[in-house]
Amino acid sequence: MLTFTALGPFQAWADGAPLDLGGQRQRAVLARLLVAGGRAVPVNTLIDELWPGSPPAQALSTIQGYVSRLRRALEPGRAPREEAGVLVSAPPGYALRARTEQVDAWHFESLVKSGVKPDVKSDGAPARVWAAMDTALGLWRGPALAEFAELSWAATEAGRLEELRLIALERRADAGLALGRATALVADLEAHASAYPLREEAWRLLAVALYRMGRQGDALAALRRARAVWREELGLDLTAGLKRLEADMLAQRLEEPPAPRAAAPGLPGAGTVPGDAAPGDTAPVSGEPAAGAPVLRVLVADDQALVRAGLKAVLDAEPGVAPAGEAANGEEAIAGVRATRPDVVLLDIQMPRLDGLAAARRILAGERPPKVVMMTTFGSDENLYAALRAGVSGFLLKTSPPEQILAAIRAAAAGDALIDPAVTTRLISAFAGRVDPDSPPALAGLPDDRLDVLKLVARGLTNRQIGQTLSLPEEEVSLSVKALLEHLGLFDRAQLVMAAYESGLVTPGAK
Repeated sequence: MLTFTALGPFQAWADGAPLDLGGQRQRAVLARLLVAGGRAVPVNTLIDELWPGSPPAQALSTIQGYVSRLRRALEPGRAPREEAGVLVSAPPGYALRARTEQVDAWHFESLVKSGVKPDVKSDGAPARVWAAMDTALGLWRGPALAEFAELSWAATEAGRLEELRLIALERRADAGLALGRATALVADLEAHASAYPLREEAWRLLAVALYRMGRQGDALAALRRARAVWREELGLDLTAGLKRLEADMLAQRLEEPPAPRAAAPGLPGAGTVPGDAAPGDTAPVSGEPAAGAPVLRVLVADDQALVRAGLKAVLDAEPGVAPAGEAANGEEAIAGVRATRPDVVLLDIQMPRLDGLAAARRILAGERPPKVVMMTTFGSDENLYAALRAGVSGFLLKTSPPEQILAAIRAAAAGDALIDPAVTTRLISAFAGRVDPDSPPALAGLPDDRLDVLKLVARGLTNRQIGQTLSLPEEEVSLSVKALLEHLGLFDRAQLVMAAYESGLVTPGAK
């Protein structure tokens, strides 16, 4: 059987024997298709991501050569004119066709996502949860996609998989505590909390394990350490959940505390579960709309026809998302918004006749405007900063992988801010603290709980993630964000991010 491993050294295997995948860039083509989870990756995206900033003149033919050689390696018995069945042509690019269990990263993610479903937990089967998480963690043989770490798409995917690995560790520990394995878990939980001191679940699990061993003093000391770290790093106290745990321990009334579920990450862009790689697969797809959910309509505005065609193909292939139209310049974008009333506009920041920045201002000044996401290849810091101040939902690089673009569309439609990590630090560092006559009023007078929410908005957390961090219902967080916008006279989440940095509430590089 053909299998692929990415949770450690990247390799393809045929019945347990490693295959020759060629050189670094050729291997990167296969890895990039694996990361896409069965979705098509446009050829122009492969070119931009294999040669960031400086593709060679013969890039297209080089990619075609890589694909041809990979096909021979993966399907050596395929006849010369027979259609490929693994690395397939999927206009305007290529896709990897495989079952979930053939790809360790896909299999891992399927196990983790199934292990955090409410029905699995409520079945009262900690032994099954332990077994699923143990199997999932056993698939790891080293850092994910490490040999491609210098490529932004690989670094993003590696970070997403690492977050899922931490969730799996915490879910296994949670099940282990329910099975009475506290003593065996304490050492690992101590190392986990020390390595990831901002994770609430890490401290909760460690404190409960110590308490179950009869070490009440050590359990309370662990929570004191968590409080000290959070105050120093975030300027926040313990969450309500950890405070209740501390009080129960002090009162010695803790017996079988309910364990909050560790939620799988939703994020900007983060990623997808490769559940549609082949017919019959049942792995869930992150971000896939529920039955009957409204379709998100997206207008694409870019002066390059190839970019528009590639984005349209991505939208056409994604359930729950559809192209509303396209525009080749700012004037056409404004007219297109008025004619089609899209939910989201992907807008190139530099276009002829009327640039994207001016078009964004006009679009956002209309009645019930759509969310606007600026696209850039590099862009000037001044333009990007001005775009955020104008009220766009954020920006992303044109070279972003399709799954990141789709995640950005859904996040923008949901009201989240999108600031691509590849340029955020530079941009915020350059403009934080700048005095602007149009800046919102000072934050003085805002209660501490609202400031706590604003700090986490500025750090890029969604309402759900803020609720998990502060132990608040997501609806309450949403109301707090709305109140912040009204208080500061703003109308978009990205403007809140800028206000937090400009006011000095959050500083560049702070955690």
